[in-house]
Amino acid sequence: MGLAQDRVVVVTGASRGAGKGIACALGATGATVYVTGRTQRDGDAALPGGIETTAEAVTAAGGLGIPVGCDHGQDTQVAALFERVAAERGRVDILVNNATALPASITQTGPFWEKPLDQTCLFDVGLRSHYVASWYAAPLLLAAGAGLVVNTSSFGGRVYMHGPAYGAGKAAVDKMAHDMAHDFRPHGVAVVALWMGLLLTERTRAVFDAQPELYSELRETAETPEFTGRVIDALARDPALMEKSGQVLVGAELAEHYGVTEADGRRPASHRSFFGEPTTYGEAVVE
Repeated sequence: MGLAQDRVVVVTGASRGAGKGIACALGATGATVYVTGRTQRDGDAALPGGIETTAEAVTAAGGLGIPVGCDHGQDTQVAALFERVAAERGRVDILVNNATALPASITQTGPFWEKPLDQTCLFDVGLRSHYVASWYAAPLLLAAGAGLVVNTSSFGGRVYMHGPAYGAGKAAVDKMAHDMAHDFRPHGVAVVALWMGLLLTERTRAVFDAQPELYSELRETAETPEFTGRVIDALARDPALMEKSGQVLVGAELAEHYGVTEADGRRPASHRSFFGEPTTYGEAVVE
C-alpha cells in the first residue's frame, strides 16, 4: 500500500457516527477520503451531521474530503460511486464498509416477535450493502496492487445484543470478511472485521448528556469514532497485514498492539473479558 498521504479511501455511512470519525482520522494522514451517506447537510436529519460536513472536517484534518450522496440500499447508486472513484483516482487503497441501517427500535427490549419487522433492515444496509460495495470496489482494490477492506462490527456477532436480527447481521459481516479474504488473498488485499467498543457517537452523546449522573462511569470507558480510524490507519501500515486478513479483530486490542491511543492519551480497554473471544472459523475450503 502506498504512502498514507497518497491513499484513496472510501468510507461508507460517514454522515455521522463511526463513519465520520473514521473518515476524519484517515483524513488526518493526508488521504483522499470519499465519504458516502444519504444525509447531505447538517440539519437534513434528526441527528446532527451530513456528508458535506464530514468532507469539510476531513479536509480540515489535512486530507481531501469528497462527499458523495449514496443510498447503499440502491445498487445503481453504489455502482455510480465507484465509477466516479475509478474515473477520478483509478484505485482504492482502503474501503471501510460502515453504512448500516439501524431502526429506532433497535434498543427495544423483549423477544424478537414483539419488535417491529423493520429490525431486518440491517440485512439490506449493513449486510448486503457491504457485499455490494466490496463487489464494486474489487477491481479498484486489485488496481492498487494491495489494499484493505474493513467491515465495522461489534461483539454483537458473538453474544446476544439487541436481539437476533442485530446479532445475525453482525455475525454475517464477520464471516463475509473471512470468506472475502480467501478470494482476495492472491491479490494482496486484506479483509477484516473490526469489533468496536461502545462509541461516543452523536446518538450516544445525546443519551449520556440527558442523564450524566447515570452514565458518567460508562462514558469514561467509551471509544471515540476517531479512535477506530486511527486503529485502521495503523493496521493498514502493518507490514504483516496479510497475516491478519480473514480475522475478526478487536479494535481496542489492535490499539494496544500498535500503540494507538485516544487524543487525550487514554487507551480504551477491550471487552473480551466480558463478552468473550472473537469469532474464529475453520480452515477447510470447499470451492
